Amino acid sequence: MASPLKSAKQTVNLASGEVRVSRIRRDPPPQKLKQISIEERNERDQRNAIIGITVFTMALMVIILAVASWAGWTPRAYHIFM
Repeated sequence: MASPLKSAKQTVNLASGEVRVSRIRRDPPPQKLKQISIEERNERDQRNAIIGITVFTMALMVIILAVASWAGWTPRAYHIFM
C-alpha cells in the first residue's frame, strides 16, 4: 500500500489551547483621504452640468433629425423669400 507524501507544512495540534491570530482577518491599514476643497467641488459640479446639458442637447438633436428624415421632412422643402 502507498504511503502519503510528506508535507512541508507542520501539522496543527488542536489539543493545545493556543489560538493563533490569522493574518488574513486583521484590519486593513488606514487610508489617507484626499481633502477636496469646496472650490474644486463647485468647479467639478459646474463642469459636469455643462457636459450633461451638452450631451443631452446633442442626443435630442440626433433623435429629432432621425425622426424628421424618417418622416421625409427636409429643410430644402421650404423656400424663404425676403
